Amino acid sequence: MKFSKAVKPISYLKSKTADAIREVNENHAVMVITQNGEAKAVLQDITDYEQTQESLALMKIMSQSISSYQKGRHKSARQALSSVRKRIKGVEY
Repeated sequence: MKFSKAVKPISYLKSKTADAIREVNENHAVMVITQNGEAKAVLQDITDYEQTQESLALMKIMSQSISSYQKGRHKSARQALSSVRKRIKGVEY
């Protein structure tokens, strides 16, 4: 991403909100909004934002899984299936 085109002052967003939204939607771009010369916010296409959040959630799950495995908190597939079968037998419908 080229920040020279992606960084806009808040005055641009105020005066050209529709243009800014159209730009991030059509180009799947990110726009960094500045206030008093400092980056303060990011404008991003909603689909891209949702994908980013899903990716972060998956990465967190993977990290937690690796951590649990390293701490010895895991079962073999056989043990896991056995536990599931026992739980299913104990459930009343």
